[in-house]
Amino acid sequence: MAVSPTCNGTSPSNPLTEEQQVDKLIKELQEKGTNFVLLEKTVQILELQTILRDRTTSNSDFVFNADRLMRLVIEEGLNHLPYSEHNIITPTGFRYDGIQFNRGNCGVSLCRSGEAMEIALRQCCRSIRIGKILIGEEQKVLYARLLPDIVTRRVLLLYPTIGSGTTVCKAIEVLKEARVPDENIYLVSLFLSPSGLQNITRKFPHITVVSSDITSLYPNHFSTKYFGAE
Repeated sequence: MAVSPTCNGTSPSNPLTEEQQVDKLIKELQEKGTNFVLLEKTVQILELQTILRDRTTSNSDFVFNADRLMRLVIEEGLNHLPYSEHNIITPTGFRYDGIQFNRGNCGVSLCRSGEAMEIALRQCCRSIRIGKILIGEEQKVLYARLLPDIVTRRVLLLYPTIGSGTTVCKAIEVLKEARVPDENIYLVSLFLSPSGLQNITRKFPHITVVSSDITSLYPNHFSTKYFGAE
């Protein structure tokens, strides 16, 4: 994407790289107060992302490494849920001033690829309840199973790869129709395109977005590869 000349010398003949575009986008979101969280680019994260993008990766290796990355992203999402102080006594009789998460969290997976993230969520939150939303062609809601008391809960919305963001926006509309406040929606994804992030946060600026990568080079074959339907 080329941009007009600016005071920093950027010109149409010197277009921004995708990395620069992403940095600019993140800065704009932060200035607007959008709660966007990107995992730190550790060598472990980079290796997992490389394996998932590699067309030679076998199905079993893809599932194994996708599960690892999904758990890391979900654990980061949990870091942003509200908690309270919780004081306990250790087995040796000492007092420890700790914390515990506030009750009332749940998951909602977007069928079909979002269901791949349910295992990782349950590994982190063993007894968490999970609903489902299925969106078909022309953004028609074909199925929605949400908890009866979802209006009082914080919702981890699960969808591993996001392109345009239209499906996610429709799912968020379903949650809002169930009277879930924007502040209680936590979108958790592995790969999110810059345009998708813009579309989602422009329409819903008060949700929390957690992802491992912002890139147009995302594995759009994720669902078929993960479930072995190639």
